[in-house]
Amino acid sequence: MVNTGDINGSSNLMDFLDEPIPDVGTYEDFHTIDWLREKSRDTDRHRKITSKSKESIWEFIKGLLDAWSGWVVMLLIGLLAGTLAGVIDLAVDWMTDLKEGICLNAFWYSHEQCCWTSDETTFEDRDKCPQWQKWSELMIDQSEGASAYILNYFLYIMWALSFAFLAVSLVRVFAPYACGSGIPEIKTILSGFIIRGYLGKWTLLIKTVTLVLVVSSGLSLGKEGPSVHVACCCGNLFSSLFSKYSKNEGKRREVLSAAAAVGVSVAFGAPIGGVLFSLEEVSYYFPLKTLWRSFFAALVAAFTLRSINPFGNSRLVLFYVEYHTPWYMAELFPFILLGVFGGLWGTLFIRCNIAWCRRRKTTKLGKYPVLEVIVVTAITALLAYPNPYTRRSTSELISELFNDCGALESSQLCDYINDPNMTRPVDDIPDRQAGAGVYTAMWQLALALIFKIIITIFTFGMKIPSGLFIPSIAVGAIAGRIVGVGVEQLAYHHHDWIIFRNWCRPGADCVTPGLYAMVGAAACLGGVTRMTVSLVVIMFELTGGLEYIVPLMAAAVTSKWVADAFGKEGIYEAHIHLNGYPFLDVKDEFTHRTLAMDVMRPRRGEPSLSVLTQDSMTVEDVETLIKDTDYNGFPVVVSRDSERLIGFAQRRELIIAIKNARQRQDGVVSNSIIYFTEDPPELPANSPHPLKLRRILNLSPFTVTDHTPMETVVDIFRKLGLRQCLVTRSGRLLGIITKKDVLRHMAQMANQDPESIMFN
Repeated sequence: MVNTGDINGSSNLMDFLDEPIPDVGTYEDFHTIDWLREKSRDTDRHRKITSKSKESIWEFIKGLLDAWSGWVVMLLIGLLAGTLAGVIDLAVDWMTDLKEGICLNAFWYSHEQCCWTSDETTFEDRDKCPQWQKWSELMIDQSEGASAYILNYFLYIMWALSFAFLAVSLVRVFAPYACGSGIPEIKTILSGFIIRGYLGKWTLLIKTVTLVLVVSSGLSLGKEGPSVHVACCCGNLFSSLFSKYSKNEGKRREVLSAAAAVGVSVAFGAPIGGVLFSLEEVSYYFPLKTLWRSFFAALVAAFTLRSINPFGNSRLVLFYVEYHTPWYMAELFPFILLGVFGGLWGTLFIRCNIAWCRRRKTTKLGKYPVLEVIVVTAITALLAYPNPYTRRSTSELISELFNDCGALESSQLCDYINDPNMTRPVDDIPDRQAGAGVYTAMWQLALALIFKIIITIFTFGMKIPSGLFIPSIAVGAIAGRIVGVGVEQLAYHHHDWIIFRNWCRPGADCVTPGLYAMVGAAACLGGVTRMTVSLVVIMFELTGGLEYIVPLMAAAVTSKWVADAFGKEGIYEAHIHLNGYPFLDVKDEFTHRTLAMDVMRPRRGEPSLSVLTQDSMTVEDVETLIKDTDYNGFPVVVSRDSERLIGFAQRRELIIAIKNARQRQDGVVSNSIIYFTEDPPELPANSPHPLKLRRILNLSPFTVTDHTPMETVVDIFRKLGLRQCLVTRSGRLLGIITKKDVLRHMAQMANQDPESIMFN
């Protein structure tokens, strides 16, 4: 209560909102947060805790707990995300093998685990053991022949369809937000947009379960993008336990930035790459404090995953390789060619996938998500089974393509003609002539490459969890391995050519085809996502190939240059624009010579701006204005005649404030005057109690003059994360520019549809 003198027979008048009111300062769904206000509120909270901590020991301890709460949240995110990643890896391994057979000793063992425990497995036939039986052996007691092949083929398709149908049904019924990659939406949320339920508990549960199902079904998708979404769900879950984060959307986004780093850390076993991925690709606001915490959370997650050891190789990843041959300068040419291929593949994929997704959104196709998933799964399984390189899981395929051919390798890719007089050590086998197995593998890989390129375009974006990292890596690895084998055979047969003469002598181990697969993988992933620094770090953490940073860098940069020549957008930015999310990309340049007056509302011929006056509108007037308009807030002026600006009031806070005042404050009726000044206005003796709402007024709204260049306005919106800014001239209010107006104007200047910005 504040003393305002004798008004209407009462000496006391309540200054509403002297005490915090529930929901004031929160945001509605599909709205943008006010970064400046969130930062200011956190500063006030921190100042209050610091001053209170000097009062008593208990307050000092509470201050310490508050300071450490960030590290506790990171620890919890790392532990849960690492555990979930380990469980997903183990479940995918088992369910992928379930399509081909079952372990008789323990049905929950994968093929590899089943044969580990067998005493009857030989090294040559390490994939065969009596305990593991294919479905044809179990049902008709045959492992070879046409009937066995047809039965295994049929059951492979049936299992794939069952997994895919269960996944799309769970997503559709329980958590529609669990579909897709999640990274476009995470980027939008981190830029300040509110999408309620996108990081909820149901989304976390369903995305985790369905991710296992869709990866096991054999569809051309990966778990890496969805792993970022799962980790951010963990971050949202734990941040809601601490008021420091649950009551401040800006602080919550610091946690989510760190959680995104954790997602990549556990998906690739690349903690440092995860932190750089969050910094380069996902985060909008990334202070130094968040960098340290991201690093800690990624470390905890990687340690947790290592403790679970899902691959049984004491590594964080399935693709770990060790090459024994250095690369040579002459090889930079094929590496750069792979970079060109990656850039072209990235451009092709983005354009075709966006065209298909737009068709899905604008035609009847979008009304049948379950049927679409079933059809794509059936086609994938039908075409994948005959080819051994597409039948197996994509992760296993990539692992084999990255592998160097040692003396103990039994893969078709290592079917070289050995020199009987060779006396080299096991790990330094010279280049050899390709045998029949290698040539068979080459045409099978060429078919697999075409199949992967086409089917991935139609798979990414369906109503199931679908990551793009693994399919892109697979496309690049296949292309790279084919090029690598080609260069290797060229060097073997033509070692006297000038390009080989200096570094490739007969009997030397010159070319490593697995390295070309790794470089191709980096190039294709870079072409699709436009990552550079984080991509190179992820690739060398993924494979352990620290010595090969320069080839990876050359391929990644070339890939980005080639792809950027056809369009600046990566796949995630393209999907953000397709969905109409209000995302101001810091990478976009605005170079047009327009002014704030060209963009502000109202424009000439439009109705005047809806405003509130500081002390002359009644509760009924304000409620009518709110009812008749859908604006997110209203400028407050001295009077309609002067139009002198004094502040800005948010629509949601006005509604909540008036509703709470009617419930809590006696004498507030429809014709009560609302005032935003320190002192109440002069009122007649019989007037009802006025309502003071100064506490919800933003007294320092961001303003620009009408002649401010839009280039500057766009920069201000980007760097300060504004929702809106007011346009004035000599202190007099002229209009308003919202984030949506800025995005529409940028789209218009780029000759795009300005109405594609769907949300507020």
